[in-house]
Amino acid sequence: MTMSEAAEEIASIQDARQRQVERIIEALLFAAAEPLSVSELVRRSGADALIIQKALDHLRTQYQTRGVNLVFVSDRWAFRTAEDLSFLMSENVVEQKRLSRAALETLAIIAFHQPVTRAEVEEIRGVSTSKGTLDVLMETGWVRMRGRRRTPGRPVTYGTTPEFLDHFGLGTIKDLPGLEELKGAGLLDSAIPASFSIPSPDDSLDLTEDEDPLDSDDPLLDEEVQAE
Repeated sequence: MTMSEAAEEIASIQDARQRQVERIIEALLFAAAEPLSVSELVRRSGADALIIQKALDHLRTQYQTRGVNLVFVSDRWAFRTAEDLSFLMSENVVEQKRLSRAALETLAIIAFHQPVTRAEVEEIRGVSTSKGTLDVLMETGWVRMRGRRRTPGRPVTYGTTPEFLDHFGLGTIKDLPGLEELKGAGLLDSAIPASFSIPSPDDSLDLTEDEDPLDSDDPLLDEEVQAE
């Protein structure tokens, strides 16, 4: 191998390393909840400061005409919406609301006992559940109406949604904490009866044998909503 060929191979290896560092920096900045300093990027990427700075400068140039820009903020780096597109974000602001204790209790009961009716939720909680509580949970996108129980009055059954799983970091509804986990978290009395067991929730789109499907033009559905 000639000196020229060796130099080209070294340059090629260095370019590949630089591109990999840029990919790492890009991923770190996209995932970060707050701007990152060069020293933090050095620590998390394993690359030296000069390579990091070169990667940042190159990425900033690449993103100059994109919908997001790489910006330097108070000695730290971050991706931000391009200034000329900031008006688009005003329509996507989500107001954070704290759920009441009643809503949290109702959500937990629905999650563990689904499909479940409002009357069954009230029986488990030991107190009445207002329509407003269920409305709030459905507005969050975490609870949905599933169907109607095949019992007198044909009450609506409720269950959780994929958004519920996503928000609470659950792969499936089976990933809800079990008996020992609830005890360990102090959410269950350690002296509970031996016969006590955690129910097996079902959040599938398929209805159970004792459920009828909801019908959008079913007048009983309107009556249920009004009654609740």
